Amino acid sequence: MLFIRELLFLLLLKNLMNNPYSSRSIDPSLITKVRTNSESKVSAIVYHDKRIPSCHIEKCICRFPEVKIKHHLPLINAVAVEMPASFIKKIALLDEVKYLSDDAKVFIHMDNARETIKETRLINSKYTGKSVGIAIIDTGVASHPDLVKPNNRIIAFKDFVNNKRYPYDDNGHGTHVAGCIAGNGYSSQGKYAGVAPEASIIAVKVLDQDGSGDTSNVLAAIQWVVDNKSKYNIKILNLSLGNQANSSYSPLDKAAIAAWERGITVIAAAGNEGPKKYTISSPGICPDIITVGALDDRNTPSTRDDIIANFSSRGPTKRGAVKPDIVAPGVDIISLAVPGQNDSELYKSLSGTSMAAPVVSGCAALIHQMYPRYTNNQVKELLMSSADDLGFPPYAQGKGLINLEKIFGRLQGGEEN
Repeated sequence: MLFIRELLFLLLLKNLMNNPYSSRSIDPSLITKVRTNSESKVSAIVYHDKRIPSCHIEKCICRFPEVKIKHHLPLINAVAVEMPASFIKKIALLDEVKYLSDDAKVFIHMDNARETIKETRLINSKYTGKSVGIAIIDTGVASHPDLVKPNNRIIAFKDFVNNKRYPYDDNGHGTHVAGCIAGNGYSSQGKYAGVAPEASIIAVKVLDQDGSGDTSNVLAAIQWVVDNKSKYNIKILNLSLGNQANSSYSPLDKAAIAAWERGITVIAAAGNEGPKKYTISSPGICPDIITVGALDDRNTPSTRDDIIANFSSRGPTKRGAVKPDIVAPGVDIISLAVPGQNDSELYKSLSGTSMAAPVVSGCAALIHQMYPRYTNNQVKELLMSSADDLGFPPYAQGKGLINLEKIFGRLQGGEEN
């Protein structure tokens, strides 16, 4: 019997080399890990047939005491597991298992080389994103005065890294993103307010103090956001993170698509691997979700000298889709710093598509406030149709620069598409 199972596994490997994206297969990177060190432990995403109850696949996996289930992921019909590398073939041969994917590392999308300060320019409006829930899956969010005074708008916090109960951010990236979206300028007399200064923040920590983390934790976070959508009125999911995309949709892509299909407006950073083509990262490659590139406005009010930031990833995707969908300011953006982290400074400047995406998330919050019944598809259409064409190729700018004035004008004018 053992010989037969080994023979089946060899046939499976042969099939993998001939067709690496077959429906019953193993992620090539997992094969590499087995060959490199079969004694090490690896994390993997195990897909199962959607017709099979999750409890059944879990019972099958639990027959192997060495395999630990990390997360239950019904959103994509999968479970995340940790196991010795040598057990990959045993799990792959289970009849209930369709595919094993690597639990790849995910990173923040931030260009750290540009750390100068400039004042952001926002348009005043009676629409502030009040009570609209925005989930930020990132490094966490600190209790910055601009988020908790005069009212605490961090209405929920979930930690998949250290399992802490109260909001914190040991990196600073997530707090900066939250400020771009919903800082109210409390500590700067309104000077450094975000786009939606009364929106509610749902902070989910999946990345560590170095800004990296496992895909499985991001998947668990997206699952948690979907499960708590109604409880916290979550309308928007901001993903200023990702990893290298390939020609097949990754677990991260599938989770982002599933969240979109459940009515959440998913907004992702394009990535910081530009200016070459085909560099859009996952989950930004997903067709439906809103993918945001970064604009360098040269610190001037005119758009005549604006360029697409050199670091901003370019499309098309490897499947030929036009991405990004839109661009927003992403160079030298001043937003929130973690109090006490750097000589008690409350603001700092960062660059990256990580900073551009939350600008769009804040704008989406304003749309959701004005028209609570808008679908995510309607929000995307409004954002893209209101953009200013800057004359750059679509694979660099998408539809162009987000235009808050046009969007606000259409909303305040009562236009409903």
